[in-house]
Amino acid sequence: MPPRERLAAARLYLVCDARPLGFLRAALRGGVDLVQLRDKALDDGGLVAAARAFRTAADEAGALFILNDRPDLVAACGADGVHVGQDDEPPAAARAAVGPDRIVGCSTHAPAQADAADADPDVDYLAVGPVHATPTKPGRPAAGIGYVDYAAEHVTKPWFAIGGLDARTLPVAVAHGARRAVVVRAITEAADPEAAARTLRTVLEAAVAGARA
Repeated sequence: MPPRERLAAARLYLVCDARPLGFLRAALRGGVDLVQLRDKALDDGGLVAAARAFRTAADEAGALFILNDRPDLVAACGADGVHVGQDDEPPAAARAAVGPDRIVGCSTHAPAQADAADADPDVDYLAVGPVHATPTKPGRPAAGIGYVDYAAEHVTKPWFAIGGLDARTLPVAVAHGARRAVVVRAITEAADPEAAARTLRTVLEAAVAGARA
């Protein structure tokens, strides 16, 4: 199945730095179906080397592998796509670099940005947040739960709530319309990443099932 088609069914998105294959396998077993390599400390060679574990784990689990902020390295890393922020290259440039068949995701922090990304033919999915302030994005103020409400009502493309989401805060985001979520520390700092992922996935799946009922 092409990456874009698999994206439609994705629910739980893990963003992390370079990690061992065992950690990635555990997170994917728990229910992560989209994993992003985001490691600002690595040079180009380091990213390509780190990507091997991500690609292997994603292939084993039938999951998607996204590279953060480096459309120029997507092919070398064997990634399914790239994620760009508001201060990175525009989606059109990312699309030109990765081609028509890979995924381009875009961070958004306010309704106007969501509207622009939703209308942009080069964007496949949106990240919506941060719902809560988070140390993974220092200096970025929280967009708040109201932004989740806005996305639930207006965004037509797949979108993922992001920012300070964990087993305690995710149910609130779900109650406001989130059906997909990006997490970092909720899994990377967990003693048992598989169990942590499974708990989060259960919350999301319950929301999807409830919406269909």
